[in-house]
Amino acid sequence: MRTLRPQLASLLLLGMALAQRQVTVQEGPLYRTEGSHVTLWCKVSGYQGPAEQNFQWSIYLPSAPEREVQIVSTVDPSFPYAIYTQRVRSRGIFVERLQGDAVLLHITELQDRDAGQYECHTPNTDERYFGSYSAKMNLVVIPDSLRVTAVPQTLNKVEHDSLELKCEVSKSTAQHSHVSIAWYRQRGSEAPVEIISLSRDFVLRAGSAYAQRQATGDVRLDKVGETTSKLTIYNLHPSDQGEFYCEAAEWIQDPDDSWYAMTRKRSQGAVVNVQATDKEFSVRLETEKRMYIVGEPVEFRCILEAQNVPDRYFSISWAFNSSLIASLGPNAVPVLNNEFAQREALGQLKVAKESDNVFVLKIYRLRLEDSGKYNCRVTEREKTVTGDFIDKESKRPKNIPITVMPLKAGFAVTAISRTPGVTYNESFDLQCIIKPHYPSWVPVSVTWRFQPAGSTEFHDLVTFTRDGGVQWGDRAAGFRTRTAIEKAESSNNVRLSISRASDTEAGKYQCVAELWRKNYNSSWTRLADRTSNLLEIRVLRPVTKLQVSKSKRSITLVENRPIPLNCSVKSQTSPDSHFAVLWYVHKPSDADGKLILKTTHSSAFEYGTYAEEEGLRGRLQFERSASGGLFSLTVQRAEVRDSGSYYCHVEEWLLSPNHAWYKLAEEVSGRTEVTVKQPDNRLQVKQAHKNITVLENEWVTLECLVSNRTSPSSQLLVEWSVRRPGRAEKEVVAWLSRQGTLHYGDLTVLGDPRSRLHLESPAPGLFLLSIQNSTVRDSGAYSCRVEEWLLDPSDRWYKRAEELSGLITLTVKQPDPTLQVDTATANLTVQEKESFPLDCSILSRSSPESHFAVTWYNLRAKEAGDHAEEGEEEEEEREAVLSVGPDAIFSPEAGRWEGRLRFQRLSAVLFRLTVLQAGGADTGNYSCRVEEWLADPNGVWYRLAEEESGMVAVHVQDAGSTLQSVICSNDALFYFVFFYPFPIFGILIITILLVRFKSRNSSKNSEGKNGVPLLWIKEPHLNYSPTCLEPPVLSIHPGTID
Repeated sequence: MRTLRPQLASLLLLGMALAQRQVTVQEGPLYRTEGSHVTLWCKVSGYQGPAEQNFQWSIYLPSAPEREVQIVSTVDPSFPYAIYTQRVRSRGIFVERLQGDAVLLHITELQDRDAGQYECHTPNTDERYFGSYSAKMNLVVIPDSLRVTAVPQTLNKVEHDSLELKCEVSKSTAQHSHVSIAWYRQRGSEAPVEIISLSRDFVLRAGSAYAQRQATGDVRLDKVGETTSKLTIYNLHPSDQGEFYCEAAEWIQDPDDSWYAMTRKRSQGAVVNVQATDKEFSVRLETEKRMYIVGEPVEFRCILEAQNVPDRYFSISWAFNSSLIASLGPNAVPVLNNEFAQREALGQLKVAKESDNVFVLKIYRLRLEDSGKYNCRVTEREKTVTGDFIDKESKRPKNIPITVMPLKAGFAVTAISRTPGVTYNESFDLQCIIKPHYPSWVPVSVTWRFQPAGSTEFHDLVTFTRDGGVQWGDRAAGFRTRTAIEKAESSNNVRLSISRASDTEAGKYQCVAELWRKNYNSSWTRLADRTSNLLEIRVLRPVTKLQVSKSKRSITLVENRPIPLNCSVKSQTSPDSHFAVLWYVHKPSDADGKLILKTTHSSAFEYGTYAEEEGLRGRLQFERSASGGLFSLTVQRAEVRDSGSYYCHVEEWLLSPNHAWYKLAEEVSGRTEVTVKQPDNRLQVKQAHKNITVLENEWVTLECLVSNRTSPSSQLLVEWSVRRPGRAEKEVVAWLSRQGTLHYGDLTVLGDPRSRLHLESPAPGLFLLSIQNSTVRDSGAYSCRVEEWLLDPSDRWYKRAEELSGLITLTVKQPDPTLQVDTATANLTVQEKESFPLDCSILSRSSPESHFAVTWYNLRAKEAGDHAEEGEEEEEEREAVLSVGPDAIFSPEAGRWEGRLRFQRLSAVLFRLTVLQAGGADTGNYSCRVEEWLADPNGVWYRLAEEESGMVAVHVQDAGSTLQSVICSNDALFYFVFFYPFPIFGILIITILLVRFKSRNSSKNSEGKNGVPLLWIKEPHLNYSPTCLEPPVLSIHPGTID
């Protein structure tokens, strides 16, 4: 489990001072290889109830992250699900209890399906639920990709030759990992000997047996490729003989920054034989010292130095004062004499072969009579063909004399410490020195006693018992997890080391030593006891190094943007310091700053009164950097009222060794002046002036262009207004609300605007007002007013800006008159009783939709009562003969014209008036006056233009006597006039009667051409018979107009 147990022991009491249950698991994610043995720790603190808590482990698989799969429990054997039952029963998965509130989960052979999120749960033993009862961590199972290969071979070398061996190590792990490589030599069942290794941190180290040769360059480890390393041993010794192999381990760094060996593999071995070049040998005898005390152990080592010892045969004999103690033959079976055989049987003596060239004589408890000279003799033997051994050369070293002295009972005890004053979490050592320095085997018990600061009573902390055990006092529970006690190997001095000092370790210490003797019946007798001096230890809190940035800054930003506030801790007392950060804002109207937010040292949030009053809870975001020294508070969706001076108050908290948090120091940061303003007004409406002239009945479109706006998310209100000629005030035409609803202004402004006005926005920022069937009354100076509305952070709309466009002067004109009437003059002479036509011809008109009113005038000399004097200009009078309105309604006929007029509309632009039964009074000048009428868009008719034709001079002659003489003087003419017409006229009268009878029935509901109704005063007198090819002819006979 690597260094897990020491780390876990340092965490076991974390949180004991907290008031609520807290479950903690090993920090994840952990990456482990398939097939490896995995352990996960879990602990609980702050609990109530029994000291031994129960634990239940579950997993949430990636395929079903919401479904709990139960694995193993410390209390319920039926807890595992079926897929884990067999592995739990066979202890493939089991829970190891480290102590009452801490356990380890073991998975002996990790499988791919074991990947997932592990949950450690502790059933409740508290009076009420308070705290966390479970904790989770992620375990990722990755393939075991480590490959370690070397060529299996057997090499026969000669002493002083060189040896080269290669090992290839490869991996394909996706995660970042390191690889360590080590070479070993092994002979038979002996423990492997490390030759040289390259650690995961790329540090090269040689094993103890090869350290000297590596320092001289005889042992090397080189990398000769991306994945290949080469071991080189120069100047081979016979002792280098054995099997060589390399071992590699793949390491990964866990979230707690410790390194873990995920997998470890070794290559196949290469057998190396080294042939010695020399048969000589030498022997030396070694022991630790020459002076001993009764009861101490002694060890003699007889070391054989020779080439190729495993292939040769040696026997060893041990002697004391020249008397044989024991002997060992080539088979390494010891043979002892009677006295020493008894001591060997009681376990007081041992003769053994430690290795091929080291032989040991060990006496565990010396006696006074063991003083004397010791020696060993080595004899090389040769094996004959028959299997017997014959002695050859024999050698022995010099004698080693030892002296065994009796044990003295007088001694003194002194307590010392190099650190009488320490700081929280520091360590201090207390030493209990006993003089004289008895050997470690002498039965001495040492007890450390403690008097807490402010108390007058001593109590036992810990006792190093006479038989080498450790016994803790009843009131030493707080010391056990942070105290180490050790006894020197060469003496009975006892060291007491206390780590992570706190107030509870401050006080006075002293040690008490007792000297014991073990009797032959295994009972104990206390020979003497001594008490040391008092030793006072002071434990102080650390000196604070807290420094908070005092820099000042100013921030100006637009509302709705975030306000970033930083609080930087430049230095701290300890890497384990926690910080409570209080954020304040100071307004000019307030005497003191108001608390916004407080984050405690345990990362709990508390909102201040200012946050509650101003509704900031939903707008605050607190962050802490990964390094832990930078704290950030962001006020989202800033409002103008958030302006002020912001600062933070930092409290530094440390965890005492007793796992209780205390405040060490506090400091205030520099201020950040924040100014929040509304967005700058960027509203721009096109200001160009424009003149538009259109004719009546045309469509006209007015443009309002918003070229820029403060915010893309703003809403616009667009209002169109007009100032009419001769009016001082504007009149609202229509407006488009922020929600896109169209509203109309005063309905009298433009008549009924709903049918003629269209307001649309074909593109963002472009608003068009269209007027359909424009009229002269639509003329005026138009403009649009744009209001921009913004949404404040409180979701309230407010008007940010208003802008007027340039004027658009609209002029709606009636069509230009292009009426032209034929103005040519003519002379016409007719006989009395005949008829004469008066044509009125329109050469051009303003519109195809025009209607015409036609009036014929007669201009003749005015009748006077007296004859005018000769030379005076004759007065004329103008008389209206007939008027036809644009709606085809005739005016009444004058008295002398009654029954003698016939009106005809020969075409749309040609009108004819025929005067029947001309008389002398009809002589005079005739003309026609034409009025052109058009309908406006509202259907109201108006007169557009008028024009008068040229004069037609008509002279009516008196033809009564002339006609009679002509007819009577000519016989042919006489018959033509008086005889032939009668049959013809008869046929003609019958035809006319038939035509008039038909036309009378068909003309009752008929209308004039081009949609103009023919309205007659007396229907029976009308003769209106149009054809499809001729214009309608209106005949007015004498006596038909009343």
